[in-house]
Amino acid sequence: MAGLGGRRQRRNWQLTDALCALLIIASAAYTVRQISHGGLETSDTVSVLGFLLTAAGLVAAVRALRKPVEGNDAERARGQALTLARQVEAGESAVWRQLLGDDIRRINLTYMLHPATVRPAAAPPAGRLSADGPGPATVPDIVTYYRATRPSRLVITGAPGAGKTVLALELLLALIDSRTDDDPVPVRVPLSQWDTDRQSLPDHLQQRLVDAYDWPADLAADLIRHHLVLPVLDGLDEMDPLLADGSPDPAAPRAAAVIQALNLYQQGRDAGPLILTCRTRHYDTLAPGITLLDAARIAIAPVATSDANAYLAARARDTARWQPLLDQLAAHPGGVLAAVLSTPWRLCLTATVYHDDGNPAELLTFSNADALDEHLLARFIPAATRTAPNPRGYTAEDAHRWLHHLTTHLDPTGTLQPAAPARAEATDLVLHELWPLAGRTRVRVTDALITTLTVLTTLPLTRIPTPLPSGQLTAVVVVLAVVFGMAVALRAPTPMGVNDLFTSFPPRRDIAVGLTVVIVGGSAVGIKAGFTAGLTFGIMFGFMGWVVLGSGPQEAGRRLGARDVIRDDFVAGLMIALTLGLAFGLAIGVVSGLTGLVMGVLGGMSGLAAGSSTSRRYAVFLLYSRRRLPLHLGLFLDWAVTAGLMRYSGPAYQYRHRELQHWLRQHPHPQTGP
Repeated sequence: MAGLGGRRQRRNWQLTDALCALLIIASAAYTVRQISHGGLETSDTVSVLGFLLTAAGLVAAVRALRKPVEGNDAERARGQALTLARQVEAGESAVWRQLLGDDIRRINLTYMLHPATVRPAAAPPAGRLSADGPGPATVPDIVTYYRATRPSRLVITGAPGAGKTVLALELLLALIDSRTDDDPVPVRVPLSQWDTDRQSLPDHLQQRLVDAYDWPADLAADLIRHHLVLPVLDGLDEMDPLLADGSPDPAAPRAAAVIQALNLYQQGRDAGPLILTCRTRHYDTLAPGITLLDAARIAIAPVATSDANAYLAARARDTARWQPLLDQLAAHPGGVLAAVLSTPWRLCLTATVYHDDGNPAELLTFSNADALDEHLLARFIPAATRTAPNPRGYTAEDAHRWLHHLTTHLDPTGTLQPAAPARAEATDLVLHELWPLAGRTRVRVTDALITTLTVLTTLPLTRIPTPLPSGQLTAVVVVLAVVFGMAVALRAPTPMGVNDLFTSFPPRRDIAVGLTVVIVGGSAVGIKAGFTAGLTFGIMFGFMGWVVLGSGPQEAGRRLGARDVIRDDFVAGLMIALTLGLAFGLAIGVVSGLTGLVMGVLGGMSGLAAGSSTSRRYAVFLLYSRRRLPLHLGLFLDWAVTAGLMRYSGPAYQYRHRELQHWLRQHPHPQTGP
């Protein structure tokens, strides 16, 4: 409810900003019209100008109401941290449930402290996920374990599918549940997105708050400066590509750069608290000397056969169908099948595949992990499609082909030029970054053509009789169309949100923005229409720049969903178009009549071409991909999340598990037959 209230307040203030802008525009237009008609006495001129200044004062008063209450910076940061904690809890709770197979049943993972010879942190010798369930009461749960670690730096390692992310999420959510006002908010940050050459860890944390939770940059920086963000760094093993034989690279330059940056990360005179996850083999393979200092490393143990049996029995709805498998595991706890089914990922996969039908006893015929994985993964998508709500009627075959096609965007060999350096396989699918999948050149060219034609739609209006020669207006339209088209073709669009329109400039620059527009606009119009019209025109645009472009007090945003980026960019583009159309139309129209109509439409179309660039390119990508992807791609991926095939990671989608991503990449077509 707190998030809903915050969004409603944000929409109210955005509406207020728009009304303030319209008030200034209307007041300025009235002032320009009255003065440009002439015949006013000095006192009347002062009254007319006073009307504009009164409107400006009203707007200033309204905006002043939004200013944060003055107070201690640390106290204000603690209040903002509470908002962030609620956002993180809401988002990561959903991811946690997805990783558990959309169920609340969990395996009580155990882990051991891994011995280290170079500056280890002090930590208990062993621990477990939760205090619930069987086990000695003296063995701490993950929160107690972390709080007992000094310094508070923890490395979670384990085999593929061992539950590293689940353990990190359990710790993250439990820390939020028990946090006090002074405790930092744990925030999960995918390491694969960190550019260590350009960003420090605080910079990367700030960018994560901006991208995933829609926080204004200055508020995000305040939280980090007051040590109110605890980085939970997920996926050190995803930083570097594997060697040709499939083994981790001992040099691992990006992972080494991360370790170096983390060793330099401090809070005051102490090592900065953090949580890091990495696959055991990757961490062990790192060259000597590449190790996280002042940290405790834990290794997740394989799931005990008794725990695996209890988990499968709890997930089963038809115990008789599962009994042969459960009996085999109980009778041979040291057998091959028990060893294979000793990871949470395979156990959850097994529970999903045989949730409603099928014979779990089939697994008794497999003697190694690779064969078992192939069998389970081939049945995973059909099982998820059958068991999950499916109002749009997606078929397992379509889902398989669509998800396979998306893996080509993440493949390091699929989009690089031959001379490009090797990179690790990516994991994040961000909607507005998928357009190269449809062909870089043709998407750019089509986007540029649409942009150019959008501006050229105003050409018929140049035939309207105006004080300006038709040839000049036509030339302006053509030049703008070409410039916008070339600009769109040469760059990758950056998404814009509605919040960006009102927080683009810090408050101290408001007056500078207004004065600049006054001088430039006033001088330009003054040359043609005289000092009075030029001055009033400049004043109007100065105030409009202050209201529309100037920054209001920034407030915490909501957690950005994967499709919100596209939607917000489209809405922001429409607002830019409306603002430019009104500005040109009213400002020029009061001085030059029908010229204002032409320039207003031209301004609106130019704004439409300049804004919504990200959403427009995404639409072009979908049109070219209609045979390989669904037209409503975002809706399909949201469904894939509910079906347990994908998961959210901030404004990105990720495959449920990296083994699923690898398998789909290697299998373009769904399996047919039994």
